Amino acid sequence: MRPRIALLLFLLGTLGGIVFCAISAGDFAQHLDRQVHSIHCSILPGGAADITGSSGCHVALMSPYASFFDGWVWGGIPVALPGLALFVFLAYRGVGMWLTGTQHNRAAIALLIVMSGIAALTSVVMGGIALFALETLCKTCIGIYLSSFLCLGAALALLVGAGRDRYEDLAEIDEDDAVTMPFAAPHPVLHILVGFAESAVFVALPLLVYVLFAPDHGRFAGACGTLDKPDDPYGVHVPIGQQTAGVDAIEVFDPLCPACAGFERRLVSSGLAARLKRKAVMFPLDNACNWMISSALHPGACTVSEAVLCAGDQADAVVHWAFENQEAVRAASADDPGAAKKMVVAAFPGLARCVGSADVRARLNRSLRWTVRNKLQVLTPQLYVNGVKLCDEDTDLGLNFALPRLLNRETL
Repeated sequence: MRPRIALLLFLLGTLGGIVFCAISAGDFAQHLDRQVHSIHCSILPGGAADITGSSGCHVALMSPYASFFDGWVWGGIPVALPGLALFVFLAYRGVGMWLTGTQHNRAAIALLIVMSGIAALTSVVMGGIALFALETLCKTCIGIYLSSFLCLGAALALLVGAGRDRYEDLAEIDEDDAVTMPFAAPHPVLHILVGFAESAVFVALPLLVYVLFAPDHGRFAGACGTLDKPDDPYGVHVPIGQQTAGVDAIEVFDPLCPACAGFERRLVSSGLAARLKRKAVMFPLDNACNWMISSALHPGACTVSEAVLCAGDQADAVVHWAFENQEAVRAASADDPGAAKKMVVAAFPGLARCVGSADVRARLNRSLRWTVRNKLQVLTPQLYVNGVKLCDEDTDLGLNFALPRLLNRETL
């Protein structure tokens, strides 16, 4: 491949990386206003936006892997932001080589290969997390992955082409003149070191600006209400998670709620679950048992909630199974109201007699009445620490920022 063609492909890769990283970082940053927003989810830049919260892009963005330093900044710094800075740096270097005709300079090409390799390796790691930890794919993220691989492949092709055709385009330039060419340091090693320093500046500056201008949401910790009557006269609280130590907490959730599963992933991965002694209150968003809603938002949730209540000390196992099989249970229950029970019984044969019985249905009804007694919103998940509510806006991106502050406040 001719060096100019390889460099052109490299620049196309950087452009794709810039666009997709900017879209992802922008989707993340718009949530800093603590509101719900649609998320772009398309392999075509600016394509379809997800407003349902069910796409792979939404799962990825709300996952613990979408940001870092989220204990210091609300939501953390989006991973896409340093990615954006890196692609901008690669574009800056690539354009410089194009304009100055230095696409044969081996040190400059080596720098492109190393930095593109970092982007490609990051893509492999993040893609693996999406596939094996989140079990989903983000179309916008795939755009970033493909862009990084294109950059790396084009940079390698540039090296091969420069070695074969080194002087064809620069025949009039003597080897000793390379020192006077822009983007060409006196020594290859020095050139690469200067490039690394430049890339560090490119990455550090937007991160610093983001941190300086990110809003401080610390004032919201403990300011979103309390439980009027946290006691359990109906006997509907179900122990979940470790019960040996920690601050007493009540979690109101629906076992087939995607946001509840995402909340659980964040809570466990953050290590904050170990600081809580949680009791669950079942609140299925399914009109088969919940008279507060007019349609089944999560078909089958009533049956699975009954299974959690039936399981007693083994409730964690049922909850984990429900979170892992949410989509399948909802889809099957939408076509067959009895599907959820069949699936639950297949997974937990010991619950067959209890699920659907009059006793557990009455207990689930009392669980719903507990939420009415406390005047709770028809919303899941909800977490109360010593009766003080974690703000709804802090159950996903802001969890690692807000929950420690609420815990510290309640343990003083």
